Amino acid sequence: MEIKYREISVKELAEGYFEDKETNGVVGFGGKLNIRPKYQREFVYDEKKRNLVIDSINNKYPLNVFYWVKNSETDFEVLDGQQRSISICQYVNDFYAIKDKEGNEKYFHNLTADERNKILDYKLSIYWCEGDDSEKLAWFRRINVSGEPLNEQEMLNATYSGVWLTSAKKYFSHSRNASACPAYQVANKYIKGDVVRQEYLAAAISWINNGKIREYMAAHQHDPNANALWNYFNAVINWVESTFIVYRPLMKGVDWGYLYNNFKDKVTDTEELENRIKALLEDEETITATKGIYYYVFDGDEKHLSIRAFDKATKTAVFEKQNHKCKKCGKEIAFSEAQADHITPFAKGGRTIAENCQILCADCNRRKSDI
Repeated sequence: MEIKYREISVKELAEGYFEDKETNGVVGFGGKLNIRPKYQREFVYDEKKRNLVIDSINNKYPLNVFYWVKNSETDFEVLDGQQRSISICQYVNDFYAIKDKEGNEKYFHNLTADERNKILDYKLSIYWCEGDDSEKLAWFRRINVSGEPLNEQEMLNATYSGVWLTSAKKYFSHSRNASACPAYQVANKYIKGDVVRQEYLAAAISWINNGKIREYMAAHQHDPNANALWNYFNAVINWVESTFIVYRPLMKGVDWGYLYNNFKDKVTDTEELENRIKALLEDEETITATKGIYYYVFDGDEKHLSIRAFDKATKTAVFEKQNHKCKKCGKEIAFSEAQADHITPFAKGGRTIAENCQILCADCNRRKSDI
């Protein structure tokens, strides 16, 4: 991979600045620089951070280095520095005003010629790289340490850009209004995350490819559209809504892709399923991870539930009641070696209460578990 350094002026950066409200693309540097490609997140700087950028320029303080990707002699993309670039270009193009020391709001055109030139002549430090996708992603992870750091999905978007990703963004992201995002409209009750930060897109890809997001994006980067991902996403949500007849807020954030991929073909009595879920939720004395109930009712793995252990008081009381002996073999044991066990296993309806507790030695408890 080749990395080059160059200084450009604010005037050069802001030349040809244009925001496309339809595609959410933003360009500058005479139209040669993709400041915010269609696949990237929206402007997230608040007013304070935005104004600090201009204040740094006015005081000739150095800004952090900007990183670009060079795709061709006339085509660059901002890899790091999008927020600062937009802050600068919007101010120079009169998108917003900044208060002076007297509290007066001044747009760029309100400044004196000397003040405007001082900003336009300010030099920005630019590094750009040329390389393959793997090299770009590795480099980006290394330099993604300042400003508003991108999350993993945003870095993957920067690496695997193309027609497919542009199509996916239409379904799984939106510039400013989450409620206008198709994926949000379909699944906001079931997914945690921010459509602007690409977290809905990350969830969909993770579901369809069992957590292997990068591999899926690399394989489909040059597909003509993301319709297959969108259709799959809708199929998952339709299955969830038809399978679980009662919605509960704790369903938000469940890995629905895992459940759909493994159990979509299982014939399910939805009424019986709801009764099981309700009973498990009522067992607050035993289950500590209620979200795990939605996995447990399908795969039966108790690890999802984080079953509560008997507390020390209960263990002590039962230990004394059994005269410090194992309930199964009768061997006398020390308290430190005693293991509190469910008489009736949880899977058969046993609860974590004193009446269902027995003290076993390690050997007897292990043999019981092996049965």
